[in-house]
Amino acid sequence: MRPAPAYQELRQRLRDEIAAGVYRDGARLPTESELVAHHGLSRQTVRRAFQDLVAEGIVYRVPGRGTYANDPGRYLRQLGSVEDLMSLSEDTTMEVTSGLHRRVDVEAASRLRLVKDVVYAVNFRRLHDGVPFVLTRVYLPESVVRHVLGSPEVADGAVSTTTVIALIEPHLADPIAEAAQSITVGPADQEVADAVGCALRHPMLRVDRLYSDATGTPVELATSHFLPEQYTYRVTLRRSS
Repeated sequence: MRPAPAYQELRQRLRDEIAAGVYRDGARLPTESELVAHHGLSRQTVRRAFQDLVAEGIVYRVPGRGTYANDPGRYLRQLGSVEDLMSLSEDTTMEVTSGLHRRVDVEAASRLRLVKDVVYAVNFRRLHDGVPFVLTRVYLPESVVRHVLGSPEVADGAVSTTTVIALIEPHLADPIAEAAQSITVGPADQEVADAVGCALRHPMLRVDRLYSDATGTPVELATSHFLPEQYTYRVTLRRSS
């Protein structure tokens, strides 16, 4: 039996060390040069092992700083575009906890810049590998929701691999062009606690996103409460040219 390529052996060694806690969440791994010298490998071999680990989400790279371990027990999402937000369905499952319904919500209507205080709302939690990590409340204007009323993906108890924004965009006159985002910390209410399995008032990472189309018209407001123990949110900022 032929031995595994050197990069695969190094990849597995690093994977095992991260899983064993040798490199904990956020810890810097040895540099390419250090691994080359320690294991007697070529730089290309080490680089390929790192590339595979990055693709798997086991490590992440910070340009100019190094390569860092990602806690395998957490869901890691690196976002840099509206397309990234719409592709959450690639590796998570959406479970609807409160199906699409009409309600009066002054704050949501105001943020959606609606004349009336009536919105349509749907609540769901997301799971990664069967573990819930967030409860999201989505608010939609009536002009948008009429296209998806009756859709099975937003009914009570529905389970799917989709996103609400991806569900509504094909029906919009103009494409989604922007997602304005704010991040704060807030306590879990009873619905959030029940959805993700935490204690009432447990500190949660709250992420609000207001999606707008190419004309600047808001089409969706999403308020998400992430369980910090199960979720890592990472953004890389680069100096402008």
